[in-house]
Amino acid sequence: MQFGFALQGGFMSRIFQTLGAEKDAIPLLWIAAPLTGLLVQPIIGYLSDRTWHPKLGRRRPYFLIGAILSSLALFFVPHSPALWMAAGFLWILDASINISMEPFRALVADKLPDSQRSYGFVVQTLIIGIGTWIASNLPWMVSKLGVSNSAALGVVPMSVKVAFAIGAFVFLASILYTIFTTTEYPPEDMEEFAREKAKKNQFIPDILNNIGNMPLTMKKLGLIQFFSWFAFFTMWSMANPALTEHVFNTPAPVKSAYDMANTVQAEAFNVANTAFQESSNSVGSAMGVYGLSSMVFALLLVFYTSKRRINRKLVHMASLILGGLGFLLMSYTSPENLKWCFVLIGFAWGSILSMPYAMLSSSVDPKKMGVIMGIFNMFIVIPQIIAALGGINFVSGLLGEQAINAMTVAGISLIIAGLCNFLITNKNAITYQTEDI
Repeated sequence: MQFGFALQGGFMSRIFQTLGAEKDAIPLLWIAAPLTGLLVQPIIGYLSDRTWHPKLGRRRPYFLIGAILSSLALFFVPHSPALWMAAGFLWILDASINISMEPFRALVADKLPDSQRSYGFVVQTLIIGIGTWIASNLPWMVSKLGVSNSAALGVVPMSVKVAFAIGAFVFLASILYTIFTTTEYPPEDMEEFAREKAKKNQFIPDILNNIGNMPLTMKKLGLIQFFSWFAFFTMWSMANPALTEHVFNTPAPVKSAYDMANTVQAEAFNVANTAFQESSNSVGSAMGVYGLSSMVFALLLVFYTSKRRINRKLVHMASLILGGLGFLLMSYTSPENLKWCFVLIGFAWGSILSMPYAMLSSSVDPKKMGVIMGIFNMFIVIPQIIAALGGINFVSGLLGEQAINAMTVAGISLIIAGLCNFLITNKNAITYQTEDI
């Protein structure tokens, strides 16, 4: 699943810029992702809690539906002939990924006892890191194999199209593998489950009731999530324009600056556009490093948590602060050293994908795991909506007009998220508590 998400996160801004989007408009074009998450995930979480299929179980039916729709959207996104069509495919893609994403998180909590939750979510993070690294490097890899990285004005390069096609295939294949090799536990009391399912569907009142009665720990984690995901949404939407412009000195060429009827200027435009596409490949490869470092981070935690308990609060705090420093250093780095910034960011990403869910799953009713995970997603999508609707442009604009200021904002936001971990005081959330404690 993360394979498709990483392709989206690493290259949608590049597609938008290729199709003519101004850099200040890019965050708004990304609003599809958080909006669909806000609407889809709580509903899917609630429905999956109340689902039981004799062959596919509780969560896997949603994996299958989401995988098919996501794979189709991934394939067609880079073939969009116009900006509005690319934004529309992004909307479909995110809705489809969200159908799969929430049940995946709930499945980890379903299958593991509290003592193994940290280990389970860290293993999931390890696999996500592998997918992120491979997907982020795909356009670079296929261009090295001879696939063209150049294209006419307003046309996405073939290297990106091939990368998305590969992503669509891998996405579908990996989900199908999970469906066919994973088992789920049936409800403990099937008769009671059937009676609850037969009752009139009240998912909107139930979701609102769960929102109103969410545990205090969940609210505190929500604050951490707010600043964390504001930072990463800023990276996904603005890293390509910021880094191609500031670090590689190859901003996306603006057509209006060239006389396309003039052969010399048209050639200059083509040279500038090729330089931008090549530096975008380099940015994508550098971004892939954060998936690789999150994988290493997760691997170390896998070995540790397989035999020992960890302090989730301190691990998450330190990781977020290191990631924030990675963003701040982007203003002073070179193309050769950019990867080290993403190494630090990878520590934060690895922790974001594991620690909050381990802390949350140890603090809520297991029977409501699906809907709670879906509601928890609100704290992911709301900051992204705020960022897309002008939050990034406003805050980074306070620092100046340069696109790199968005990365500085991301760094400050991530450090704030790290410090907010001081608010977590629930012992069950911080670390697994044995019965004798």
